[in-house]
Amino acid sequence: MFDQLKQLAQLKSLKEKLEKERAESEKDGVKVVVNGKMEIEEVRLNPNLDLQSQEKAVKDCVNDAIKKVQMSAAQKMFQQ
Repeated sequence: MFDQLKQLAQLKSLKEKLEKERAESEKDGVKVVVNGKMEIEEVRLNPNLDLQSQEKAVKDCVNDAIKKVQMSAAQKMFQQ
């Protein structure tokens, strides 16, 4: 029983650490920041790019930032 409570406390601690994670990606002046809950916190566009270039840069930045958060989460989980 105590082992289960200890595991539960460890999982809660890990969840809190993961939620504080942030990853950012920047490409062609477009920047995206994603948190550990996989929520986009910030998007900064480059007004000098045409619409198609901005769309591609946003998509690439979001995908890259999400991968970074996932990698960080995986590393933290294996460290536990």
